[in-house]
Amino acid sequence: MPLPPQCASNLDTGFIDNINSTGKDRMALITAETSTGQVAFECEAGKKLVLGLEDNGIDILHRCGGNARCTTCRVEILSGDPGPVTEPEQVILTNKPDINERTRLSCQIRVNDNLHIKVMR
Repeated sequence: MPLPPQCASNLDTGFIDNINSTGKDRMALITAETSTGQVAFECEAGKKLVLGLEDNGIDILHRCGGNARCTTCRVEILSGDPGPVTEPEQVILTNKPDINERTRLSCQIRVNDNLHIKVMR
């Protein structure tokens, strides 16, 4: 996906610098493998991944409202750094038999890096 003209890739940080009238906003490139194909979009640093996915038309559930209770917003991290696992996330994922070490809850991930993920259904 080509970057919009107002964006420039910053190879040192892995972020996209979005230059606008208010200065620079840190943006990350999210690539999501979904049941309907691959979707790539920019997401503001610090935003919850689940909200970035929803904002870009990706059907992902989060029935508990982002409280790490239901696991309906699971994603598999294919590449990138999703940040540390939160304690509530660790507790709920420990009780699920169908996960692996790359499984995370998108409601608990604050975007801080470019990510390549698979939406789990």
